[in-house]
Amino acid sequence: MTERKPSGMSFRSWVDQQIHEAMERGAFDDLPGAGKPLPNRGDEDSSQSWLRDYLRREGVSTEELLPTPLKLRKEIDRLDQNVQTLDSESQVRDVVTELNERIMKWRRIPIGPPIFVPLVDVDKMVGKWREAHPLPAPEAARSDTGSDDIKTAVPRRWWQRQVRR
Repeated sequence: MTERKPSGMSFRSWVDQQIHEAMERGAFDDLPGAGKPLPNRGDEDSSQSWLRDYLRREGVSTEELLPTPLKLRKEIDRLDQNVQTLDSESQVRDVVTELNERIMKWRRIPIGPPIFVPLVDVDKMVGKWREAHPLPAPEAARSDTGSDDIKTAVPRRWWQRQVRR
């Protein structure tokens, strides 16, 4: 569309002429989605459908659009449900401590709606993790000899190994 509109022609007729010429050149042939129906949006809020489609195309989660306190609350819920998947008690403590630091940072300068975000109880989360990862029973630690007489050697402390003079 490098041509300029002639002065004696209306804008609408000039645009229609440009479209007609492009169709004759075949500029609209073999376009992606040609001959396919438009996606059915249903009775949803169609005014926001373009935003959902854009986010889906770009691979952005809709959670990124939430205000900070709601993101933090969702993270607390996710941690509460997925604490069992963490590898160790120290990892649970690290994750909870980091989340609590972010909550405190938001509490100092709250931006967004005034929604209360509670701190996560570290001991409660560690307790949930321990329920999912019980310690092995003492019977499993015994040898397979079947003899209860044999005492397992208890490692001595470093100060007990010191030679007395």
